[in-house]
Amino acid sequence: MATDLAAAPRTSGRRPRRRVGRLTTADRVAVTLMVGVPLAVVLAFIWFPTLASIVLSFSSWDGIGGIDTIEWIGTTNYEQIVTIYPPFWPAFRHNLIWLAFLALVPTTFGLLLAYLLDKQIRGSRVYQSIFFLPVVISLAVVGFIWQLVYAPEQGLVNNVLGTTEQGNLINWLGNPDINLWAVLVAAAWRHAGYIMILYLAGLKSVDPALREAAAIDGASEWYAFRTIVFPALKPINIVVLVVTVIEALRAFDIVYVINRGRNGLELLSVLVTDNIIGEASRIGYGSALAVILLVISIVPIVVFVANAFKEES
Repeated sequence: MATDLAAAPRTSGRRPRRRVGRLTTADRVAVTLMVGVPLAVVLAFIWFPTLASIVLSFSSWDGIGGIDTIEWIGTTNYEQIVTIYPPFWPAFRHNLIWLAFLALVPTTFGLLLAYLLDKQIRGSRVYQSIFFLPVVISLAVVGFIWQLVYAPEQGLVNNVLGTTEQGNLINWLGNPDINLWAVLVAAAWRHAGYIMILYLAGLKSVDPALREAAAIDGASEWYAFRTIVFPALKPINIVVLVVTVIEALRAFDIVYVINRGRNGLELLSVLVTDNIIGEASRIGYGSALAVILLVISIVPIVVFVANAFKEES
């Protein structure tokens, strides 16, 4: 009996591992489609136009003739843009104003909303839905909505201010001295809800023990937020910065809907459109403007993200 037990093979109690079979033809086709189709879309609609714009920015081409009609002129487009192209510097300045305004006003307001809603006040779900509603609306639709809000006679703003009764109508979108700020308020209405959701998600992930420890030590709420909560939101801050820069530099829809980006609302994205699909049809000039806009948008994002990850490592 003992001999039989000794001769019996030992088992570890584990189930024998099954060998992973090779992918079938159907599996290979499915994987190829799942990877290949998105990759082809990204290459066709993002990378190819980007690289083509960089190449064409060194040319003079009206887009009508074939490729053989392209005239290569080196950096002439860039030199003319920064020296003799009148709309460039006003548009560049407006983009900087757009970026500074979004970074300071709606971003701060969105953080404040997130902090208040994180306290689980009554009706917080309703407030979240109300403030997030503009985010699901495109900037073009936002432009149409705020055209009605800023309308000189029937608009909400003039009627609330009482200027319609006094006869001193304010043309909020037609006056080049104030229309940029009026449009920025409209863009902030949408941007604040987006930032609120991002920060609200970040606040949910902060360890409650940190706040409890600060409260036990007698720290004020503002001091605890400034020294404990906000530094813990560093990953969210990076995302918010990237989103804000992108939103500020790609702003196009709302100003183009209002007055085609003219009369005080010039932006770099509008200049790109005017040169490429406008009456002039200067593909090389518009491509150079697009490359400038691309560089302006990438540089601050890359620098900030690199520094952030460097500090973490």
